[in-house]
Amino acid sequence: MKAPDSVWLARPEAVPKARAVAVKDLLDTADLVTTYGSIMFAGHVPAKNAVVVDLLEAAGYAVAGKTNLHEFAYGISSQNEHFGTVPNPRFPGRLAGGSSGGSAAAIASGEVELALGTDSGGSIRIPAAWCGIVGFKPTFNLVDATGCFPLAPSYDHVGPMAASVDGCVELMRALVPGFAFAPLDSLEELEIGVTWLDEAEEPVRACVANVADRLPDCRKVELPLPDPAENALFMREVADVHRGLFPERADEYGESIRWKLERCFEVTDGEVATAERLRAEYRERCDELFGDFDLLAAPAVAIEPPPAHADERELRGRVTRLTYPIDVLGWPSLALPAGLTENGLPASIQLIGRPGDDSLVLAAGALLASPV
Repeated sequence: MKAPDSVWLARPEAVPKARAVAVKDLLDTADLVTTYGSIMFAGHVPAKNAVVVDLLEAAGYAVAGKTNLHEFAYGISSQNEHFGTVPNPRFPGRLAGGSSGGSAAAIASGEVELALGTDSGGSIRIPAAWCGIVGFKPTFNLVDATGCFPLAPSYDHVGPMAASVDGCVELMRALVPGFAFAPLDSLEELEIGVTWLDEAEEPVRACVANVADRLPDCRKVELPLPDPAENALFMREVADVHRGLFPERADEYGESIRWKLERCFEVTDGEVATAERLRAEYRERCDELFGDFDLLAAPAVAIEPPPAHADERELRGRVTRLTYPIDVLGWPSLALPAGLTENGLPASIQLIGRPGDDSLVLAAGALLASPV
């Protein structure tokens, strides 16, 4: 299956598929156009690579091309008004998800097996879920984000996407020098809690519950969702990133991001101070509730992939509801396919660990993804 042009924004000469990595066009690549999904940067060629691109090349990988995304990574649909909507190769007519939609679609089309994405509110895990692939959001700051155009810096993560958990492990070894991956013999070794099942719509909930039933001695845990007022901190960070471009060049932004930025610039200092307190309290509360569990399992995305013409403004809250909290926390999370719903659409489960337990999350995911 060949991916349409709206998946790719720039491609070098062909590279061997086994060593090819699709790179989200939020990450700088020297001598290759890097647009950040914006028409303002349509001819931008960085002077040097992002750190992760240098690490990949040092490990023997090559950039297969730059993949399309939601403009400036600020969206969950990859409906890009400048470069086209990223299609969903496995589920035609449905959204691929965002903002790392092009990376997910490049894998789902079979053109590559490995890709890089970024995740600030779910941007790796959402397209992984909707395209039926694997996506891993590492612990905050484990993977160097230097050379990645920021969205909200204290929420931003760079991580791998792949056709399999093994692919994510392979890329983590390249992205994190000295990354120590220790496989598990059995899930029986772990205490895994299940949360947020009731937050998912029924077709997705049923699929995730079926996978969760394979987890040994699974117990329910009531993990809270963040207070909506916490989002003011995220919005202020977005505003700070775009302060030199917006509003002076607002007409060069697509409508799907312009309205969000207008709201970001309205956030007050008082709202930010409240948000900072709420975030600290949320982290403390969730760490306490994690208790003796080794990992948590939850739906990755609460809904099935919507039709490709769906209005992102109406979808956004429901789509990020179960991914954004993990960016608030900075914890590692792996999105895995959880089968097809009764409607023939993909569902996904996420495995969540404590900060630094990236190897454990991946090792458990490798077992959970194994055939039964």
